[in-house]
Formats: sequence, structure tokens, C-alpha cells
Amino acid sequence: MNVINVHGRDIDKLVGEIQFAVVPLGSVEYHGPHSPLGTDVILANGFAERIDPVLRPLIYPTIAFTACPGKTQDYSGTVSVRPSVFIDYLSDIVEGICQLGIRNIVLLNAHDANIGPSRTVAEAVTGKYRDASFLLINWWQMATIQFSEQVGIFQGTTGRGHGGPYEMSAVKAFCPELVSVQESDLELESCPPLSSLPYVLVEGTPDNWDGYTGRIQQTSLEAGHFIVEEAVKNMNLLIKNWLEMRKGKNGEDDRQHGIS
Repeated sequence: MNVINVHGRDIDKLVGEIQFAVVPLGSVEYHGPHSPLGTDVILANGFAERIDPVLRPLIYPTIAFTACPGKTQDYSGTVSVRPSVFIDYLSDIVEGICQLGIRNIVLLNAHDANIGPSRTVAEAVTGKYRDASFLLINWWQMATIQFSEQVGIFQGTTGRGHGGPYEMSAVKAFCPELVSVQESDLELESCPPLSSLPYVLVEGTPDNWDGYTGRIQQTSLEAGHFIVEEAVKNMNLLIKNWLEMRKGKNGEDDRQHGIS
């Protein structure tokens, strides 16, 4: 159910029927000459629409204007909102959802720079609404790093990276006509990992970078279908497990307070 289509007279009843709200998070950002500026909006929208309706979501409009990193801010078409402004804006949105009585909220993210602000908002709002639960889903993490190698959709690369074949193949699966790799478009090798351990590296001008990175000539519709199918399957399973955990916890709380 999309909240945009809900009548005012029906919203209170609907809140009692849905299990969670979904706030998709995108950006308007340069992703290379081959990619639409709304790449992250397309992905956030696309995955939100692929949430299993059996799970009873209430889907909110995608937030398009968010904070963008320094490494893309100078590229034509990028519109960046100050992180503090985005944090305040997102806080007001999710607090409005909580005021409806909804306590389960999925932040469905398609933009790397949204991770920090989204976590900040979730931590702050759960301090105010103690019974609230936020599930932050970054769509690209819904398939393992090894997935593309196991399926064999890319050669010599996992395809990961901003504007790279992993991301743009997924966009192609949702909007095939909006991704256009030309023979003249440069391929940029992703930097090798510094460690097998997780780490965060932030640079204003990374190596092998021109507003995007990766072997973009390997972008394909076939790869996109594989990626989206895997990510959707794992996303829905994650949401299902989260909701079951929430039900178990709420039932336990009710028993402790003598409610049946």
C-alpha cells in the first residue's frame, strides 16, 4: 500500500492493518556519463515496490534530495543537501510516522552517504519512542560480495562501486532505457582492498575515479535481473525475520504487563 493513495478517513484503520512503514532514501547525484542522475531514486523506488505485499508494508514517497559526498559534489547534476538539514528533515518524517502509531519503520536506502545520517536519526527517534524499531536496509548489501562471482555475471571484478556495473545493471533491470554505456566511456578499475577486514575510507578525490568507477562495459540487463532477484529475495527474508522478532518481543512485553 502506498500512503499517497490513502484517504484521510481510512488512515487510522489502515495503521491497524499494516505491519511497518517504508521510507525509501535516494539522491540526485552524478553516476557517470552512462547513468541517470536519479540512479538512487530509481533503485530506492524499485526495491520498495518489490517488497512482498504479504508483509503488509505502508510505502512512503522516496526522499530524493539528500547529502552527497565531496567526491561527487563538483560533478554536473549533483544536488547535495547539508547533512544537518537532511537529518532534521528525515527526523521530522519518521516522527510523523511514529505519531500515527506506527512503530516498525524500514529505511530502504540506495545511497551510501545516507547511511550515517539515517543511523543518527534512528538512534535519536528510538530514544523518544522507546517501542520503535528501525531496520536500515542498504539494497546493495542484500547480495553477498561473492554473489556476482558465484553466478558468473562479471569477469575479473565483483562489479561493486559507485556507478559501476553492479549498481547500473540493477538500474537497467528496473529502467532498461535509462542506462547507456557507450564504447567511448572509460573503464576505471576499482582500487584493490587495503585489508580483508571491514574499514571505511573517505577521500575527496579517490584513485581510478571520474565521478564513477568500475568496468562499466560489463553492465547488462541479464546481470541486473540476477542482482535484483537475489537482493529482493534476501530483503524480503530479512524484513520477515525482523517482523517475527518484533512480534515475539511485543508478545513477551504484553505477558509481562498481564495483557492477553
